Amino acid sequence: MSSVDMTGFVALLRREILRFLRRPRNTFVPPFITNVLYFSVFGVILGERINEIAGVPYILFILPGLIVLGAISNAFENASFSIFHGRWNRYIEEALTSPLSYSSMVWAYILSSALRGVIVGTLVAIIGAFFTSVGVTHPFYLVAFMLVITLLFASLGVLGGLWAEDFDDLTMLNQFILRPLVFFGGVFYSIAELPQTLQQVSLLNPMIYMVNGVRYGFLGVSEVDPNTSLAVLVVFAAVVTAFNVALFRRGYGLTD
Repeated sequence: MSSVDMTGFVALLRREILRFLRRPRNTFVPPFITNVLYFSVFGVILGERINEIAGVPYILFILPGLIVLGAISNAFENASFSIFHGRWNRYIEEALTSPLSYSSMVWAYILSSALRGVIVGTLVAIIGAFFTSVGVTHPFYLVAFMLVITLLFASLGVLGGLWAEDFDDLTMLNQFILRPLVFFGGVFYSIAELPQTLQQVSLLNPMIYMVNGVRYGFLGVSEVDPNTSLAVLVVFAAVVTAFNVALFRRGYGLTD
């Protein structure tokens, strides 16, 4: 990377990070309120009735899934909105006409969005610590999965921002595709409790591997092999990122 490319990359990355940091009421307050409600209703009220799942208290069992939900939702939303809003108001053309490589552009959007996801995921963990004791059994897996899943969904967010034709498309992607996958991804239940057929169907949901990977990092409990899950997610993230760079190079969604 040349000095000019590095300067442009840092400038774009800084702009994208400041964009969400300067609006904490929109960035951090909604997930704070939402997760307080999740922990209060599902963790405390239902947790007293359900007691334990997979040998751990229910409120502690759902903690990793809520962290994943907050992290990937914000990483996806930040990248998709930033790309689409830039297209909508045409200020993305400033980056396109700059002496900045396409890979640097894509990575600036991805890294800034992944950072937002990690921050929100950390915020959810802090909220959870007020409701239950939180420990980390495998810190390497926890950090690795959090980085990979936020990078992956930031990459998918870039793809969604390029594809969307209006703001309703962004809402559809988040509310009708992303969130259902998460809720059926073993956040609030163990797939071992499902009938055999539904267990096999659930394994087709990629969220199962992400939620269980983060759960393994926190609790040392996982219903799928964490090493295989991590390897597949790394490859998937790399493929989506490379695809985004190719779309930027072709000008897909960026030019009329």
